[in-house]
Order: sequence, then C-alpha cells, then structure tokens
Amino acid sequence: MSKPKKQKRIRLFVLLTVAVLTIGGVLGYIEFYLARPIGEGPAGPQVDARAFRNIWSDDPIHVIGIGDSITAGLGAKSPSHSFFNRVIQNPDDEFAELRGVCLSAVLPNLEAENFAISGSESQTHLDVIQNTIPVYSEARGIVLMTSGGNDLIHSYGRSAPRECAMYSATLEQAQPWIANFRTRLATMFDEIEKRFPLGCEIFIADIYDPTDGVGDAPSIFLPDWPDGLAIHAQYNQVIRELAQQRDHVHVVDLYQTFLGHGSHCRQFWRSNYDANDPHYWFFTNIEDPNDRGYDAIRRAFLNAIVEHSSLVPKFARSSNRPGSIPDRLNRVDAALRTPVLASFSPVLIADSNWLASRTSMSAPFIDSKDSVFCNRYE
Repeated sequence: MSKPKKQKRIRLFVLLTVAVLTIGGVLGYIEFYLARPIGEGPAGPQVDARAFRNIWSDDPIHVIGIGDSITAGLGAKSPSHSFFNRVIQNPDDEFAELRGVCLSAVLPNLEAENFAISGSESQTHLDVIQNTIPVYSEARGIVLMTSGGNDLIHSYGRSAPRECAMYSATLEQAQPWIANFRTRLATMFDEIEKRFPLGCEIFIADIYDPTDGVGDAPSIFLPDWPDGLAIHAQYNQVIRELAQQRDHVHVVDLYQTFLGHGSHCRQFWRSNYDANDPHYWFFTNIEDPNDRGYDAIRRAFLNAIVEHSSLVPKFARSSNRPGSIPDRLNRVDAALRTPVLASFSPVLIADSNWLASRTSMSAPFIDSKDSVFCNRYE
C-alpha cells in the first residue's frame, strides 16, 4: 500500500473516531444532564390499602389545606390530581391499587376546604390563618400544609434577597430571616390550634430540593447560589424542630421522597439515584411537582397520617419492622388465606398466641375466619 493511501486511511480512521466520540459525548450529555423524562404510572412510596378498609371515626372531621402552590395543586394535570384533593377523594382515573385509599373512605363525616394560594410565602400563610380561616367549633381538624419553599426560591435571583424571598442570600445574611421564620411558623401552629377547639393534627411537609441535594442551581436554570443548600437545610431544620416540640404536629418528609427525581434523575452514579423510577417529578416551572410528583406527595401524606393520626385504629398502622403488629398481622392474614395453614401452622399458632396476649381475645379465635377481629381486619 502506497504511503499516501495509508495516510489517507489513517486520517479517515481518526476522523471517524473523533466523530463517534463526539456524537457519543453529545448523546451522553443530553441523556445524563439535560433529559428530564417524567415516566408514567404510579410514583412514590407504597401505601398499605388495608389501613383504609374500615371506618376510622364517625366524628365530624374538617380537613383544611394551608400553604403555597404545592398544596394549591399547580402542576397537576387536573384539580382532582392535586395532592390535597387525592388525599381527600380518589379521582375517577385512580390507580387500581389505591381505589378507596383516601380520607373520605374512612371518615364519612369529613368536610374539606383548601386555603392554599399559589406563589404565596410564609408571611401570607400566617395572614391567611389569622384573617381567613374560621373557627371550627364542632369538628376536629386535619391540616395539610406546605410552607417555606417560596421563601427560599423567590425571586429567582432577579432582585436583591430579602425576607421571604431569599434567593442568592448568604448564610450570614439569611440568619435573621431564618429566625423570623421559626417565630412565624410557631405562631401559625398556635393560630391553627385556636381554630379547632376540639383538637387538630397538623401534617406539614418539609421542603424538597430540585437539584437532588447537589446544590447546582444552574441545573434547574437558575443563577448559582453558593449558600443555597445551607439555607435550605436550616429552613427544614426549623420545620422539624418545631414539629418535635408539639405532639400534634408531624413532618411529611418530601425532601427524602423527592431525592433522585430532580435535575439529576438520570445520573446513575449518584447516591440518590432511583433505579426503579429514574424520572423527573417536577413541573416545567421547576418549583412545583408534575402529576407524578403529586401522586408521590399524596402517598407521603397518607402514610404520615396512617402512622401518626390518633384517628387511625392501632391495628391499621403500617410498619415494615419484622415482628411489628402489622408484620405479624400480615403473617396471620396470609396463613388464614391458605386452607392448609389455616388449620395448622407453627407460624400461625405463634402469632395468634402473641395477638391474643395483646388483646382481650382468646387464642382459639384464630381457628375461624369468621371471628370478629378477622372480619374487621379484612
């Protein structure tokens, strides 16, 4: 082969190699850094439908929503798909496994009203509580609440940071505003209590992070914010600490629920990557959930209610801990559904004796599927 032909083939090989590497690099960058596929179907944690098989209470219950666009439902494909409305009532196109898994199925004397305002900040939430929400003197309350997220993201770096619109602030600059948020949120809890003389339970979400804990604001098309993660963490700390100080206030962990579903959802090498659902749960405006995100939020709120609400019968509470009440009930329930095991099973005998020791029933009740307890549970 002549030298010119050999050189020509080498140049062609080099050019093809560069082209392949360039195309591969571009496609990889698009896939792992720019692509935001939203996926389809259910999203978020499992909800144990058995907790919703029986009525929790016949008492009058009033559910109210307080907060920003997350509670208002901006980004859901329809009003019936907002997390607030799905917690209350299943939409017509509900996933099969969650039909009947909502508060209206277990609280027949429930009424609901949503006071959330899209775009609102925490000061507005306090104003709404003090000036708009009435006193519910004849009903106990369940409050579904989101507050604080807009305090962080407003005004997207377009103007100088200020209280309740802190984007681009330094951590030092934000300290008095964080302290004021603590005072404001505590006042909100106090004012909500006054609206429910018969008692209420408050379920407040912490604040999720669209950057999946990385803190690179440009990945969500916002200006760089070096202290953003630190300020975000302190806001969430305020929410959690105030909730811990009150028996009737419970945090719904949206921060952890949404990790792996933000701007880095396709990056399999990150610790928060969710291989089972590597999809984006945020709406086009970055700060609100999309429809699948609202499904995940609805599930997180329902699980928190089942875990913490005094309205929920103890046997209906979910737990994945081996040996817990629901775990043993699962084993008893599975045995009862298997004819051979229903008549003889060491596991069944052991767990039925344990169950008898925790109730006023006697162990032999487990021999029959027609027992009072099994009828209630199934």
